[in-house]
Amino acid sequence: MTILFLCVLTAFLVTYLAIPSIISIAHEKHLFDEPDYRSSHQKKTPALGGIAIFSGAILAFVLWTPILQFSDLQYILCAFIILFLVGARDDISPLSPRYKLLGQLLATFIFVFKSKVMLSGLYGLFGFQNVFPEWFSIIITIFCMISIINAFNLIDGIDGLAGSIGILILGTLGVWFYMVGKMGYAAVAFSIVGATMAFLKYNFAPAKIFMGDAGSLLIGLAVAILIIEFIVINDHLPMDNQARFENIPAVAIGIMILPLFDATRVFLIRISKGISPFRPDKRHLHHLLLDYGYSHTKATLILFFANMSFICMVFGLHDKMEMHYLFLLEIGIAGLLTGLLQLLILKKKRKHRVTSGSIQRELINS
Repeated sequence: MTILFLCVLTAFLVTYLAIPSIISIAHEKHLFDEPDYRSSHQKKTPALGGIAIFSGAILAFVLWTPILQFSDLQYILCAFIILFLVGARDDISPLSPRYKLLGQLLATFIFVFKSKVMLSGLYGLFGFQNVFPEWFSIIITIFCMISIINAFNLIDGIDGLAGSIGILILGTLGVWFYMVGKMGYAAVAFSIVGATMAFLKYNFAPAKIFMGDAGSLLIGLAVAILIIEFIVINDHLPMDNQARFENIPAVAIGIMILPLFDATRVFLIRISKGISPFRPDKRHLHHLLLDYGYSHTKATLILFFANMSFICMVFGLHDKMEMHYLFLLEIGIAGLLTGLLQLLILKKKRKHRVTSGSIQRELINS
């Protein structure tokens, strides 16, 4: 427990102390995120917070993690460094999606191929119990990791959201790894949690700095690595272990429900309208909450507590419901709440149009 506390404290202090200097340098060198048509911000803001998050997290878990007892650390570090460099380059001078995807493929391939940590099957999802051949396990694991990384990257659209959800997911996984005695993975999780907590001090509205792709890709990669480890380790726990989850695929999805559901929903909408699923727009859940009239802080808190509620739900029902029923319950509730929000937005817009029309008629008559 002492190691985890030191990881959080070290990462927090390094990140907290580094950010003011990064903000100052960004202003001197005019390194800003320029608002565009889909931005929810009105002024230019530095987007180099990921540099501080990376520095604090890496220093913390390299300093305090017993490397000899944690053989996968070097591969996690390699993957982190690759995506950090890709993200930092994109924050300073935008990269094409192709090059960002290549960086993600390289980072995830190194981790999966060298560490040999991969999904061995679907763990009962869709009734599939067979074990994959190793080559297919590598492919499906890399696909899942890249999907998680990009899903997390897509929720980084309003102040405090990506950082808050990252803390929630990584904190949840970190506690579980601690409970099952996997201190190395717990240290990775809590190091990034500590660094992100310090970053949020400067990121909540009005944001002084954004995490940028260097931060969101790093946190997304950490979530992807740890959720794969969560599934694999859980599958090898004794049946009587109190920390063991039944229906692990549904539990994993519940832990990451916000980024996964939001990304899937937006991609399906874009495809249905005949446009590229990678074309940016303002259809994300955080955009809907802003459209309804919530501030950045309120929208972030709503989505944070929504994701936390799903985590509590799957933790409570993992051994009480059949996997597919639990999965359908998650998707059904998420879809129902999203549909309700869209109806409320339409109702508000109609009311606004009626009110505006009445005011115009009064002005004309007067």
